[in-house]
Order: sequence, then structure tokens, then C-alpha cells
Amino acid sequence: MSNLDDLFLQEASGHTSAKSSEQPFDKEAWAQKKQELRQWAYETIDAATIAISHSGNEFQRYLDVQSRFDRYSVSNALLILMQRPEATRIGDFDSWKEQGVFIRRKETGFYILEPGEEYRREDGSTGISYNLKKMFDIAQTTANPKREQPTYPDDRVRIKALMDRAPVPIVIGDAMPPEMHALYQPDTRNIVIRRGLDAGDIFRSLAQELAHAELDRGDGRYSRSDFTFHAYCASYMLCKQFGVDTSSFRFHRMQEKLKDIEPQQVRAELAVMKDTAHDMTLRMNRMLAQQQRQQHRTEPAR
Repeated sequence: MSNLDDLFLQEASGHTSAKSSEQPFDKEAWAQKKQELRQWAYETIDAATIAISHSGNEFQRYLDVQSRFDRYSVSNALLILMQRPEATRIGDFDSWKEQGVFIRRKETGFYILEPGEEYRREDGSTGISYNLKKMFDIAQTTANPKREQPTYPDDRVRIKALMDRAPVPIVIGDAMPPEMHALYQPDTRNIVIRRGLDAGDIFRSLAQELAHAELDRGDGRYSRSDFTFHAYCASYMLCKQFGVDTSSFRFHRMQEKLKDIEPQQVRAELAVMKDTAHDMTLRMNRMLAQQQRQQHRTEPAR
């Protein structure tokens, strides 16, 4: 991005020099700068989409970013991937300031899209305009990074949270094929999991099959093969979020799934994976938060 773009965003946040503030406001130039920024963002998102569609390593890096920012849209995760892929917690200048945290000198921000005003299209439908927002990662601030180190529940609690309020019953089976750890069965609407697995295999396989159950609308037309890759990626993102080993995941054949697909359609597929993982994360976090509250209530007063 050019220095002109940086100046525009400084003006937008009210941080202009005295000299620039004396200049008359040019509404037409302002609108043109905003449009140029939006165009840069859309081109960057398309470029990122193409990049991850042609490389298993890049695709996995995208999933890593999306898993850390599961509430962010696919487009914004792609923007973060292209600009600050190592980011862990982000905020704009004002939000960091409200927390008593300040941006370090000479740090350069990065950009995401935020929804603006609604507008009426020529065909009568309603659209939403988007503007670029300058963000900073916690590593660019005065905050103590040690306080941001993630803490994960133990194996038993983590699996219990994954199973909490599952959309289908989960049963233990002794007749599973050797290569299969768990299986979602659309016809019976349940999940069978092999007895005797270690904690990591339980979480990884169960997360994948629960993703299938999430994706099944229950209309009798669900095809596992159509959503195997979606469920696999959702499982990976959950493992990343909750500290489960992901070394067994492989994405080297990912190109076969996304080749010859337009960037917009690729992002639609990514959104299905992201939304599935996010719904499962919400359930897990609710259970973990409830357990934490109960522990606080039962702890003896000091």
C-alpha cells in the first residue's frame, strides 16, 4: 500500500498534522481514496484465495489464521494472512487505547474490512458497503505478551466439552474397521467411536464426525463424500484452537478439491468450514465457561 493510503487512514482516525487540517475538505478526493482502498482489499483477497487454492502449505496457513480469528469473516482472515499471518489478537488504535495499551513507535498497521452503511442496488436488493479499518496485533503494542499465552483444558475436560450438547448421539463401537476411529452415520443419525483410542485421536476423529453431523440438515440427502474435506478442515481448526496435536493432518492434495473453482466460490466453501467449526467452538466454550464458574463457586474463600 502507498503512503497515500496510510495518510488517508490517519485522516480517518483524526490523527492529522496541523498543516493538513487547515486544508479544505475535498469530498470527491476522499471518496476516491476510499474506493481505491476497497479495490486494493478486494484484489488482495482474490490473490490470497488463488494462492491458498494452489498450495497445501498456504492453505494450512490460512486455516491457522482462521482458527485464531474464528469470529472474523473468511475475507478478513485472508487479509490478515497476507499482511500479518502471525497475529494472535488484534484491535484498532482506539480499542487498544481504551484498554490502556498503546501502539509501539514505528509500527505499521494492517487492514481488514468492516461493514458500513446499507445501500439499494439497481435491481432493488440491499447491499452493504465496506470500509477498510487499520488494525494492530498485540505484538505491536505495549501489552505484556506473556499474559496472552493460551491455556488449554486437560484431555478429559476438552473431550467432554466437545461432546457437550452434540447434535447426535455418540456411542462406543467394538466392530470399527482398523483404519477408522469414528464414523457419523447419516441414516441412523449417530456417531460410533472406537473403544480404546488415546485422547488426541478421540478429539481429532470425533471433531471431524461431529462436523459431519453439523453439516447434515437431516433431510435424508446428506452425502459424506461431498463434505469430507469440509469436516476435515473444521476438525483441524478445532484442534488448533484447543491445543490438540495437528501433526497428522495433511493438505498436500487440497488442490484437487479447489482447482478450477472461481475465488468467490472457494470463499463460499471456506465459509462452510469456518461456520461449522465456529458453531462447535461456541458449544465448547459455553460448557467450559459454565464449568469455570462452578469451580469458582466451590473454591474456599482465602
